[in-house]
Parts: sequence; structure tokens; C-alpha cells
Amino acid sequence: MLALALAGCTAERVRDPFTATGELIALSGGDAGARRACVVCHGLGGEGDGELAPRLAGLPAGYLVKQLQDYADGRRAHPQMEAIAKALNGQERQAVAEYYGSLPWSPAEGAAVAEAQGRLIYHSGLAQAGAPACADCHGAEGQGTGLGNPPLAGQPAGYLAAQMTHWRESRRRNDPQGVMLGISRRLSPAQAAAVSRYAAQLRSTPAAAGGAGASGPAASP
Repeated sequence: MLALALAGCTAERVRDPFTATGELIALSGGDAGARRACVVCHGLGGEGDGELAPRLAGLPAGYLVKQLQDYADGRRAHPQMEAIAKALNGQERQAVAEYYGSLPWSPAEGAAVAEAQGRLIYHSGLAQAGAPACADCHGAEGQGTGLGNPPLAGQPAGYLAAQMTHWRESRRRNDPQGVMLGISRRLSPAQAAAVSRYAAQLRSTPAAAGGAGASGPAASP
């Protein structure tokens, strides 16, 4: 009997079926609780809410893991996401990131025509203000160019504009080279809004996204 009891103490712990996969974490919230399930804000398909909750579907898993870690460490401020990230352990963050990274995503039909100012800033930058082109890091089609420079195509314009404000006001500080801090402070709020609207309607293709492997200054949406 003693041998059996000792054997039970050393047996491998059975994994919780409700947190065993990234999909179940997304649907149930895992240890963060059902009311904080990812799908509540980011949609069943990871498409975002069209406003401030961004698209997660198809984003690089490594990028998503880093953002969760940054929320947990306080390097990226957002009360709800901080609580969620802290409630998930490392394996759970990896699992849910891989799940969202594996989801298909296709741009919405009928993308609006972007403002001329937003197009200019995105593709050419503003030399007089010292602001480089967004395309240099995030790709001509918004497909992203590596884990530090994620896709912008299809993200809600309001979300992108809000992040520019967070960078400008140093409420977001997780760009290691200070790239986004510098850029956000070289653009006026109106210019940041214009380029956000343009980036949101970009239509990156699967081929372009699949070739996003170049490295550049670390930026982030």
C-alpha cells in the first residue's frame, strides 16, 4: 500500500483538458476565466472587433507570445490584457499564440480608397519631419517583415491610431530601439490617423506574407 501511495505522488500530473490546447484557451479563457476568453474581444475567427481589439488570426506566434509577456511584465499597459497574460503560464501563452497564428485570414472585400496623405506617409515617409516610410519595416503590402515588424494589413484603423498615441505618450514602451516612439512623435495626430486608415485597408497576399522574413528596426502595431 505504501508503495502504491508513493507511486501516486510521483505520477505525471494529468493535463487540464480545458487548457490543453490553444483553441480551448481562446474559447474558455483558461485560468483567466470565461469572461476573459480571447473570443470575447477578438472574435471567433481572431478577426478583431473592427475597432480597438486587433486581428490575431495569422499573426506570427512569436510576436503574440512576446506581447503576452510584455503585458504580464507591465511593458505594455492594458488592464484587461495584463490580467489575462498574468493568469496564463508560459505553455498556455505559447499554445494560444500558435493557435491564433495558424488561423486563416483574408482581407475584407471592398477595401476603401485611402487618403493621399496616408499613402504618402506609408510608402515614402515624411522627409521634412524625419519620419521613415512604414513600408520599410512593415512591408509594401502591410504583410510584416519578421517577428519584430508584424503585419498591419487588416488591423482596425482605430486600433492602429490608438497605438500611435500610446507610443507618442510613452504608455507603450516595448520597442527596444525606440523606433515607434520616434516615429509617433514626428507625426501629427491627424497624420497618424491618416496613415492608420491607409494601413488598415492594405491587402497583403499570402505570398507576400509568407515571404516576410527580412529583419529591420524593431517596430510593432
